Amino acid sequence: MLSLSDIEAARDRVSDVALETALGYQRNFSRMTGADVQVKFENSQRTGSFKIRGATNRIRKLTEEERADGVITASAGNHAQGVALAARHSDVDALIVMPEFAPISKVNATRSYGAEVELYGEDYADAQARAHELGDQSDRTYVHAYEDRDVQAGQGTIGLEIVDQCPEVDTVVVPIGGGGLISGIATAVKGRKPDTRVIGVQAEGAATVANSLDKGATEELDSVDTIADGIATGAVGEHTLPIIDERVDEIVMVDDSQIASAMVLLLERAKTLVEGAGAVPIAALMENKFDYEEDETIVPVLSGGNIDLNLLTTVLSRGLVDRGRFVKLRTVMKDRPGALEEFLDIVADSGANIYEINHDRARQSFAIDATEIEIDLETRGHEHVDEILSELRAAGFQVEVRT
Repeated sequence: MLSLSDIEAARDRVSDVALETALGYQRNFSRMTGADVQVKFENSQRTGSFKIRGATNRIRKLTEEERADGVITASAGNHAQGVALAARHSDVDALIVMPEFAPISKVNATRSYGAEVELYGEDYADAQARAHELGDQSDRTYVHAYEDRDVQAGQGTIGLEIVDQCPEVDTVVVPIGGGGLISGIATAVKGRKPDTRVIGVQAEGAATVANSLDKGATEELDSVDTIADGIATGAVGEHTLPIIDERVDEIVMVDDSQIASAMVLLLERAKTLVEGAGAVPIAALMENKFDYEEDETIVPVLSGGNIDLNLLTTVLSRGLVDRGRFVKLRTVMKDRPGALEEFLDIVADSGANIYEINHDRARQSFAIDATEIEIDLETRGHEHVDEILSELRAAGFQVEVRT
């Protein structure tokens, strides 16, 4: 099983490629939770995620013959970029198989690091099967994203940094997909500070660890459904599960609404952009998914910041709605002079900002002397939304919230 000495050796191998990322006190999150929240900003790592650490350690341990044959892997994004850059720094040829529908930004980034990219299949499973096929044909070494002890050791260097940067740490909160990241971090943290808790967080739409631990074997999902694509693996690793069982104290889950809200909160309060996987530790903390003491020092690991801009737009909208910062209202009113003005005066007096308004007289589902109004408002929170609804309904408008 992965050991502390494996991780300490990996730290020397990756130090010239992977950055030692910042860890800093977050006043807003500390005030909101009552804990001492110190965030590990791995989203600022080279390539935008922690994956460069494990990939570098694995590639640096190749034999001369393996280096000459090159490496291959399958990935939808972060692991692809980590392997590509690690291979370039080690002067090793890399071939990355990515799904045909992988975000173009991640495909372009992977190519920019010097790797050859082949687009194949509809999803990660298709790409992985193709990568193994090509690897067998060419004798390339397959670099697995988490089912590899050297990769796990590389990811564990984050744990060493956390203990060095924050010796008083009580709890570390880590995302879980396949389990490579938390296996490495838990091994490092427990090796250096055995009494420190390690809590793993999964997205509800890709949660496999709890059931796998209960059964004592890896459970694989038929499909996954979450905005946290970086941890949407569908199964925890066979080699990572025993490490999680032995060294991780608790597993919790968060849903997509909570993840989206955490992403918005991180942008607003910490001025930092994270992807869905990187936000799950903050989501778990803010939603009280685990117990903690007042003033307990908690370190959430923001594992990555690579997010497609189209998805970011959707996530931000969802997060604002969930936090009561944005609301869509609909009403049908009499089509008479002054009705709309009265409606808008109430909205304006409430202090809401009108983002968009649609006025439809032609809809056949209501009376001929009526008109439908749909309005999008920027608001200050759920209480503010309730106040607006109360004022409008008191004035006689039948208003509903649209989702």
